[in-house]
Amino acid sequence: MIALCALAVLAVPARSARAAEAPGVSAQSAVLISGDDGSVLFEKDAHRQMAMASTTKIMTALLTLEEAERSGDLALTVTEEMVRVEGSSMGLRAGDRLTLSNLTAGMLLASGNDAANAAALFLDGSQEAFAQRMNDRAAEAGMEETHFVTPSGLDDEEHYSTAYDMALLAREALDCPAFADIAASPVRQVEFLEPAHKVSYANHNKLLRLYEGCIGVKTGFTKKAGRCLVSAARRDGTTLIAVTLNAPDDWDDHMALFDYGFDQAATVDLTGGELPESLPVAGGTADAAPLRAGEGIKMTLPKAQAQSVSREVLLPRFLYAPVEAGQPVGRVLYQVDGETLFSVPIYAGEAVSAPPPEPGFWENLWNRITGWFAGELPQA
Repeated sequence: MIALCALAVLAVPARSARAAEAPGVSAQSAVLISGDDGSVLFEKDAHRQMAMASTTKIMTALLTLEEAERSGDLALTVTEEMVRVEGSSMGLRAGDRLTLSNLTAGMLLASGNDAANAAALFLDGSQEAFAQRMNDRAAEAGMEETHFVTPSGLDDEEHYSTAYDMALLAREALDCPAFADIAASPVRQVEFLEPAHKVSYANHNKLLRLYEGCIGVKTGFTKKAGRCLVSAARRDGTTLIAVTLNAPDDWDDHMALFDYGFDQAATVDLTGGELPESLPVAGGTADAAPLRAGEGIKMTLPKAQAQSVSREVLLPRFLYAPVEAGQPVGRVLYQVDGETLFSVPIYAGEAVSAPPPEPGFWENLWNRITGWFAGELPQA
């Protein structure tokens, strides 16, 4: 059997890469997953529910940017209630006016609790209502072991997650282009509309400077949670996401996890690839039907398997008319050592109809008779 294989499905279940000198980590809980398909490459007590501190802001930032995408990048005016929060701050003051996207930058780079609180109150009117939004979105992302209470990650007995769930959240957030852009910024300038000025914020995520290929995501710390870190890195077409909770040596933990992951695994593109432009059609009103590939995936595999994936396009020599648009006509088959890894359907891109049949002898005779009675034929 092929390790890590998945048969022609679009949602690939979590799978573990082959074990080979897995790194030791200082974290109480840790996980390394593929950002491309969600497969698990390393885990240490990854489903233990723990405090996650300001990594919570990944969810708050994602929700803020999703709202900005739906409603436009709205501007908000900061109130006294919004800045009445302890801990790290982006320096907001009552009366400040800025857009949601700029607020999010202060949230992700400076880890502003004031920014997270402002977003929650602006979007839903209260932390409680925003927490419901957070938990609803967590359910959509498959985060079954998480419960949010605060938008910033300040300690609360009912505010917890797991390393695995936070990896799922990071994967979801990185699919949002605006989030990915902000999280990858070592430094970002935030524009305030009122009073008009600009402030530059440095990203607390040192991995952006320490590790080649790092693309974010978020740091966190409280006395209860300890040092928490969610990060992502991309090399040679493979994206990895690492999470550590309560890790005294989190920077080194993440670099060791990434080194291990990139050494062990590679991502292959199973999205169909190049296809013939069209397929001949017999007996149709057009000579050929254009082709299109169905939905494919990217799959992370042990490197030896990734390098031995074969691709075969399976199509008939021609089609018979009529052909319907979207009609399955073939598939692209991906295999390793003769076993199916994944297949991508191939569809007809446009319909090709068949011409109306030529009338036979009896139909011709009937047409002449009915035409004669209708006065359409000359009478003898």
